[in-house]
Amino acid sequence: MNFRKGLSDDVEVNLTPLIDVVFLLLIFFMVTTTFDRDAKIKINLPTTSNAATTPAKSDTLEILIDNQGKYFVDGREILNNKPETLFRAVSQVLDNKGKNPPLVISADANANYQSVVTAMDIAGRLGLTNFSMATTQSKKK
Repeated sequence: MNFRKGLSDDVEVNLTPLIDVVFLLLIFFMVTTTFDRDAKIKINLPTTSNAATTPAKSDTLEILIDNQGKYFVDGREILNNKPETLFRAVSQVLDNKGKNPPLVISADANANYQSVVTAMDIAGRLGLTNFSMATTQSKKK
């Protein structure tokens, strides 16, 4: 018996097709991904120009937030700071003012940030898209 030692073949893995597939997947995901830049609530950022216009007071809905986080809807304090109470209070005022009046959110400089975000969330849930944040003009030195 003549057993010959077989020639061993060097095993190679060709990575070129694998790299091609990975690049094709990367390109596919980059092309099909969409980035949504639209928010549900449109915010008018405050400006410091002298020619600022303010809407008529009669049809404007105003939410005031003091430094302790208490809410005032059109100058009337609501019972507590719960979002549900604010939702009901703003809903009642909307029934009297119309569908989508301009909304002004006036918050104290020391107000809790969460209180302002809650007011903005309630406005979004009620479909109010035309609102602005009230500010005061800084004094020039």
